[in-house]
Amino acid sequence: MTAQDIMEPHLPTLEEMQQWTQVLGRAQQLLLEQAAGATGRTLPFDPEAVSRIQTSFADEGLALWQRFLDSGGLLRDRPDAPPSGSPAAVKDRRFADPAWTEHPFYDLIRQSYLLLSDYLLKLADAVDGVDPKQKAKLRFATTGMLDAMAPSNFPLTNPMVVQKTIQSGGENLVKGLQHMLADLEKGQLTHTDGMAFELGRNIASTPGKVIKETPLYQLIHYAPTTETVLETPLLIFPPWINRFYILDLAPEKSFVKWAVDQGLSVFLISWKSADASMKDLVWDDYILNGQIDAIDTVRDLLKVPSVHTIGYCVAGTTLAATLALLAARGEADKVASATFFTAQVDFSQAGDLTLFVDDDQMKMVEQLSSGGFLDGRYMAATFNLLRGRDLIWNYVVNNYLLGQDYPPFDLLYWNGDTTNLPARWHRDYLTQLYRDNLLVQPGAINIAGTPIDLRQIRTPAYVQAGREDHIAPLESVWKLTQHLSGPVRFLLAGSGHIAGVVNPPAAGKYQYWACDESQPTLDAFLAQAKETRGSWWPDWIDWIRGQGHASVPVRGARQPGKGRLKAIEDAPGRYVKAR
Repeated sequence: MTAQDIMEPHLPTLEEMQQWTQVLGRAQQLLLEQAAGATGRTLPFDPEAVSRIQTSFADEGLALWQRFLDSGGLLRDRPDAPPSGSPAAVKDRRFADPAWTEHPFYDLIRQSYLLLSDYLLKLADAVDGVDPKQKAKLRFATTGMLDAMAPSNFPLTNPMVVQKTIQSGGENLVKGLQHMLADLEKGQLTHTDGMAFELGRNIASTPGKVIKETPLYQLIHYAPTTETVLETPLLIFPPWINRFYILDLAPEKSFVKWAVDQGLSVFLISWKSADASMKDLVWDDYILNGQIDAIDTVRDLLKVPSVHTIGYCVAGTTLAATLALLAARGEADKVASATFFTAQVDFSQAGDLTLFVDDDQMKMVEQLSSGGFLDGRYMAATFNLLRGRDLIWNYVVNNYLLGQDYPPFDLLYWNGDTTNLPARWHRDYLTQLYRDNLLVQPGAINIAGTPIDLRQIRTPAYVQAGREDHIAPLESVWKLTQHLSGPVRFLLAGSGHIAGVVNPPAAGKYQYWACDESQPTLDAFLAQAKETRGSWWPDWIDWIRGQGHASVPVRGARQPGKGRLKAIEDAPGRYVKAR
């Protein structure tokens, strides 16, 4: 077959039409067999719903072929074509190249694939009488399979790849093979040019000193940039499932630098990536020897009664447990305020991640953690699966098929800079929180022998959620507000789990929604919330200042390493660089 043959319009033969029908049948059978195995029985379908779905699919498929044949291979949208909201007309970034709609052969492939996708997803939704989690697993598996079999993922059915192959004489495929082999060797999909970034130079470069080191964390104190600072310092707890510098990317994106420039004394925890020596760590360790130890360290260093705190994602979940423990001990006043970035405590609506905590999944996690810790690459792969179309197949096309150079993107560099997790803690977290949802059951969890109850938390709280968050869904984050007894400001940011948090004011991107008065339900909040364009960070700093305006001059221990705790090394420290 020549390049001319590939790019010329092609009328399908009867055999090719039969092949498409057979592909559909085999895909449907595989899905049904997989789902039946997952539930342990034959899947019950609503006969009427299935009949409607099949009839609709047959009608739309027939109409698609008829339009193609009637037009002599020039498939175009016509008045009698499916409406713009139908699967055959859905806008999809995978098919953004004009060739997907202008070339009849590729247009037929595109619309056929979208029609098939719509049919199989509707069929998965038609399963009735099974556990909702099993049904969700079936839909997740169906979506994953459809993303994998998209025609954009294969050289001969992607017009961009065909054209690039012709133009380069196949050099793109050779370069793509080099990329793929390099990724296989390191066991991880590459998203960006790792050579473009260096910790301490152009990312994680906010000046500061490591002033304390334990077997669990390093404590970083950042150098102030103002003559005076708020008396109450800020202590940031990043998630230990990632490197801390998501909050200290390039200077123009760095939340840490911005917070310092707002006149805050900023401290941050850099967690140690787990190794075999940490195999017996449990959640208590991250609460007692991590968060509470750091809170007491900063209070003692600056001789202040309390600190402002931020907990991001899993560190926010842990911060809630820490606050509950402090309340139970009568020590709640150690924390002046708590900010939660995309954090969950009630996991009843925690999204697709709950599909990874059944018995089979937990057995696999244990097998992968035989050394006492879970390799962070497996966790990264799980998160990528939640957005497989964007974080897997998009890069398969760009890196392997088109052979494109990796773009320098600091956020994607961070995303690929994985950390290991202590096996025992990771297992407990998945089972006790995600699977059994114990944290919101008063007294169900004990920390060092003390039962905790989130309802005892009266610390002022700022709860931020992302509108498009696929890791901590909006509905799940909102539930945090229902378990706290103190004043709460809830804010909904545009975008998702990362970009919704890392949105500096200078970028002028996205928006946020907030209410002047607290609302009883999420629906009420969404109905009443006022939209504001741009970053939500200024709203947060106004809220922080509203907790107390007292300021102090920058001298003595307010300078990193000038107080009782001397500088150990420059930020970002060695823990974040350990691999």
